[in-house]
Order: sequence, then structure tokens, then C-alpha cells
Amino acid sequence: MQKVWIVGSKGSVGVALTKLLDMRKYELLKTDKEEVDVTDKEEVRSYAAATRPDVIINCAGITDLEVCEQNPDLAYQVNTIGARNLAVAANEIECKLIHMSTDDIFSLNSPEFYNEFEEAKPKSIYGKSKYAGEKMVQSLCNYFVIIRSSWVYGTGKGFVQQVIDAVDSQTPLRVPVNHYASPTSAKELAKVITQFIDNDLFGIYHAVCKGYCNRYEFAKAILKYLGKDVELIPIEEGNERRPDYSVLDNMMLRLDGLEQPKKWEVALEEYISGLERN
Repeated sequence: MQKVWIVGSKGSVGVALTKLLDMRKYELLKTDKEEVDVTDKEEVRSYAAATRPDVIINCAGITDLEVCEQNPDLAYQVNTIGARNLAVAANEIECKLIHMSTDDIFSLNSPEFYNEFEEAKPKSIYGKSKYAGEKMVQSLCNYFVIIRSSWVYGTGKGFVQQVIDAVDSQTPLRVPVNHYASPTSAKELAKVITQFIDNDLFGIYHAVCKGYCNRYEFAKAILKYLGKDVELIPIEEGNERRPDYSVLDNMMLRLDGLEQPKKWEVALEEYISGLERN
């Protein structure tokens, strides 16, 4: 039975992984910052040495753009130093590290798809700290997989929940029309991640739901599947911190013959249907 350590288990991807992984096949070690602080290198190394997982999945991170801009030290401490500490720990026990990253490492403002071989040029503190974390993983860990995704939603306070809250309070919501990416459900992302637990593939992979839209179109789709309405105010938002286009191409998943996420509309409808059942 493989032992899998999910770091950041209370986040949307961590929760989705916990639901997806078969308890009969895997022994799950689930930690959040209360159990293991990724910024504390000795705490990380001690936990890894004591439990000796076969795979570490790093879902921990500061993802709020404004929090990162207002507190860059915190962003780098968690997104970069945390990645370094896990990479070192994984290398010491010779296990695979699956590290989650983001489309925010790119910065072009023209409509094109970014594959895994495009040059990264992050604009925001969030993007810069995540890209620095990627470089830590690549330089310090022998067995790694870096998975970049975009507009991930699931458990917690993400964009989908923001729209739902606006509906509940009937508060008009300002939504950008000039930012394009691929909304990706945590469940679909977790399905991709699980493929790397058992295979012997390594490197950088993009994993997003098929298709893309802007934030306004995303919000309209959420309302459609909810069967509810609220006023959406389309706005043009500056691109000083984020690119207008950060649509990822799952090239490496295709080349390696791995399962890819569903169309973003299908995944979104399934997610909202699940909310209504619960």
C-alpha cells in the first residue's frame, strides 16, 4: 500500500484528493499548517523522516493575489521556502514530490496558448513566488512533478463561491471581461494528480479543463447552472499584475497519453449539481 502525504489537505485540491483516493489502495497522511508548518524546514524534514511517504503532494500555498502583494515576505515564505523545504525532505527520503503551481507565472497579453516549454515571466508577487518555488523544486528534488493549473475552484472561498454569495445577498458583482483562462474544478485537477502517484513520469505538466473564457463569461455560466441571477457589471481590469491571457495548453498530458480534464462547462455543471445535492 502506497503512503501519500497531502500537504495543505484542507484546501480545495487537498479536499478533492482526499475524496478521490481509494483508502483501500493508499494510506493517506493529511496535514495542514496546524499539523506541519511548511515554512519550518526541521518540522517538514522530521515529519517526512518519521512517516516516510512514497509520494508528497504539495497543495499548500498563499493564492490570494492581494494578500501576496500586501505581504510579499509571507508569499515567498510559503510559496517558495515551503516548496524548498518539501523538496529537500522528499530528496532525503527518496520519494516523489508533486508540486502544484499556477498560470500566473506567465505574462503575455496576446491570445495564445501556453505550453510547458514557454518562458515564464510572472508579473505579480504571487506569480513570482510560485515560480521561485518551481525553481526550488527543480533544483533540489530528484523525483518531481510540477503541475500548473488555472482558476481552480472547489471547497473554500473561490470565485464560484463569490458569485454564490453575491446571489444570496443580491449584491451586484463587478467582473473583468479582459482576463481569459481555463476554469478548472479541483476534482478534475485531482484526477490528473492521481495519475502521477502510480506512474514513473516526471517533469512539468499543465492541467486545466478544456476550453477557456473570460471572468464575466465564467460568472454567467455559474449563474446559468445555479438557475439564479444577480447583476453582473462588466469591467476592464488592469493587467499590471496578471496577464490578459493565461490559457494553458495541456501539451505534456497529451504527449504522454494521460487523461485530461473535461470541458470547463461540463466540470462546472457537475460541481454545482453536487453543491445542490449537498
